[in-house]
Amino acid sequence: MSQDAETTGKPPLVGNDRASLSGRHSLEDNHLLAALSPSERERIYPHLELIAMPLGQVLYESGDVLHHVYFPTDCIVSLLYVMSDGASAEISVVGNDGLIGVALFMGGETTPNRAVVQSAGFAYRLIGQRLKDEFHHNGGMQVLLLRYTQTLLTQMAQTAVCNRHHSVDQQLCRWLLLSLDRVYGNQLIMTQELIANMLGVRREGVTEAAGRLQKVGVIRYVRGHITVLDRPRLEQLCCECYAVVKRETDRLLPSPPKTSPSGRHPPRK
Repeated sequence: MSQDAETTGKPPLVGNDRASLSGRHSLEDNHLLAALSPSERERIYPHLELIAMPLGQVLYESGDVLHHVYFPTDCIVSLLYVMSDGASAEISVVGNDGLIGVALFMGGETTPNRAVVQSAGFAYRLIGQRLKDEFHHNGGMQVLLLRYTQTLLTQMAQTAVCNRHHSVDQQLCRWLLLSLDRVYGNQLIMTQELIANMLGVRREGVTEAAGRLQKVGVIRYVRGHITVLDRPRLEQLCCECYAVVKRETDRLLPSPPKTSPSGRHPPRK
């Protein structure tokens, strides 16, 4: 049984804690929530609760029955496939572009992967039954969630191809770009060891790849803080996998606001 956020994680923020964060977090920081119609917002928004998502928090383990879905605002969550020997590899990343818990509204209730917070922040949590009720309304939210699921499947498929056919340098570029697209700003808090676990490669390989990117001025890496200094160059160094995922996301989902409702700026393109 997983020690997930539904049982052992940090509780929802209430009272003064919630009020103190109201100016820094908005429901519309999540792109899916921002795209809901006024009537859908009236039905969904009152039931969302802001919760802290600390680094390393496991939201669910393989085979767990899902009871909640999570809409990240400024955190990043990795979906990992874990082998019987404990080895793992990332199959997709989710941030302010989407939600955690697709299996719940697709009817599966469980999923064979693990969801773990790879970059700390916050998310809005919703009881799964409320999302299912809205999904079966056969309205705009159903279409939005189905399109998001297609983009997630595209990312999973492209990640599998990338991990099989492309170099660690290219995989790292893809991972950095996908992560940056799901937070505001150009910085990530991430150790090389954690990146290696996500990519399913040796830590030494990530260290060497990050060193090469830093040498040519694409990134700056200091004590677990990665700052992307030259995004256009990073995209040039990346394989085609990132562009495939980006095109599908842009095609299927509404464009995010140029500035988040909380006043933070979206990632630089």
